[in-house]
Amino acid sequence: MDRLTALDLGPAPPLDADIAAYFDKCTEKLGLIPNVLQSYAFDQAKLRAFMAMYNDLMLAPSGLSKAEREMIAVAVSAENKCVYCLTAHGAALRQLTGDPILAETIAQNWRVARLEPRQRAMLGFAVKLTQRPQDIDEPDRAVLREAGFADRDIWDIAAVAAFYNMSNRIAAAVEMAPNPEYHAMAR
Repeated sequence: MDRLTALDLGPAPPLDADIAAYFDKCTEKLGLIPNVLQSYAFDQAKLRAFMAMYNDLMLAPSGLSKAEREMIAVAVSAENKCVYCLTAHGAALRQLTGDPILAETIAQNWRVARLEPRQRAMLGFAVKLTQRPQDIDEPDRAVLREAGFADRDIWDIAAVAAFYNMSNRIAAAVEMAPNPEYHAMAR
């Protein structure tokens, strides 16, 4: 595929200064501009909203570590079979954990990964929310509390899972191509 997505959205307009600076920061820190960001560049208002939500959920202070948030992204993306997100967030999880075997196992089948009980409870909740959101009830939240999560953490688990469910569906709908560089990162 020569395009970032299967859609022809026309040429992206010139980037506003704040977005150009953000793209420069991505290049500096990651060595690339993630294709998901480039894909959204046709509509800078949507791109800003996506970036703001991503930055808040994945980088802001939370009772969840950055690695735990990436675990949720990978487990949810595996359930949804999202090639873009599995590739990009699999690379991020390998980098954050320094453990490519753990990251790959979570991507393939989190249920057999060597996880701490806290992480197992977290991913079980995120995956149930992905598969059967209507079945989430108080006993599911109680399992998280017993694993050591505060109610604010439960909100964050749900918010990260929901964000990746949305992102997975957009990536699938437009056949978003992952950056080739992700495949070799942190292996």
